Amino acid sequence: MVAMPAWHLRDYRDDDLDQAILIWEESRQASEDPVFPVSEVMAEARAGQNAVVAVVGDELVGMAAARASGQRGWVLLVALAARWRQRGIGSALLTELERRLRALGVRRISALLPPGAAGTTALEHCGYRLRDDLVYYEKLEPQGPSNAGALTELGGRMLPEGLWDAMAGMEREKQVVERRVVLPLAEPTLADRYGVVPPKGVILFGPPGTGKTSFARAVASRLGWPFVELFPSRLAADTSEGLAAALREVFADLAELDSVLLFIDEVEEIAGVRSGMAVDPGHGVTNELLKLIPGFREHDSRLLACATNSVRSLDPAFLRPGRFDYVIPIGPPDATARSAIWDRYLRAADSVDVAQLVVASELFTPADIEFAARKGAQAAFEREVTHRQGRPATTEDYLDAIADTRPTLTAQAIEEFSEDIEKYSRL
Repeated sequence: MVAMPAWHLRDYRDDDLDQAILIWEESRQASEDPVFPVSEVMAEARAGQNAVVAVVGDELVGMAAARASGQRGWVLLVALAARWRQRGIGSALLTELERRLRALGVRRISALLPPGAAGTTALEHCGYRLRDDLVYYEKLEPQGPSNAGALTELGGRMLPEGLWDAMAGMEREKQVVERRVVLPLAEPTLADRYGVVPPKGVILFGPPGTGKTSFARAVASRLGWPFVELFPSRLAADTSEGLAAALREVFADLAELDSVLLFIDEVEEIAGVRSGMAVDPGHGVTNELLKLIPGFREHDSRLLACATNSVRSLDPAFLRPGRFDYVIPIGPPDATARSAIWDRYLRAADSVDVAQLVVASELFTPADIEFAARKGAQAAFEREVTHRQGRPATTEDYLDAIADTRPTLTAQAIEEFSEDIEKYSRL
């Protein structure tokens, strides 16, 4: 039999975060609703000394954390890697926690865990007594006026209803986003019954102007959640402490909201491929964002939606499933979608031949079509102001506008997008 390598205990460090999250995920049962969410546990671990980990070399194999309040201490977490259980690590972690709590004057230590949770055996081995004469009550306060100030400070807002239904065309993309993202978040109880875990992070990628921002806004509208858009360039300008510090502050403020869709457009600005050199100014910002995402994911009713025109420029660590559940392509509209988009903007031009416009606008994005539609309508309007003939906008007006509009897309961009779908999409 091959002997297992020795483990030892040490203090929790900030760079343990990713491994600690993985250990926590491995320890909890699929249906388990923890009393203390992992974001709260990790915040406590970073704030004080009441957190200890077990390591084998560079691998974190166990963690325990507690909170002291006067003479009362609470065990917040006991998590163990699956293959390192039943080896006395849990008992050792608890014993070390108890030593630290006693030094702070704690005389009564309690643990509140779901039945069968990881760590229950270690608690029993360390002399903790199961109390079955207690009933636990909990109330989750709904979002109200107390959250309004936080939402305003973040520059967020509640979007009007109906934005989802107003998304003309793009039916393929709408089906993917609805099934993978919207429905599990809108029906969490039903999703849980079928073992579907609602997503906490998605990346939308595709050429400029294809509607990635509109999709994010439409999802927030459909769910009835506040919409907060994070602008990396604005964050950098608003603080003298650096972008990484500004990111930490924003994510901390988000914790005050009971639900939120956080949208980051052009996310490659803060999550681009790292050079591996410590002097790279973007290195620390990307690292900070990678550390913040796991904590964000631990809150219920949260969705991080990031958009990029260049998915291939994102750091590989940023793209991994542990941070983003889906990587969804939002491509240029096909003929059916272009027809629906033209119909949306031609409600006052009944005699226009939409089929001709669809063919002429082959490389147009939704934004290009909107621009051409407005340009054609403006030309008809100016003609009527001059001649007063009661003549409506014609097919020729819109064809002229199309010819005078430079399309966002090129054949090369379409080819690169197809390559990115094969390499990066995760549905």
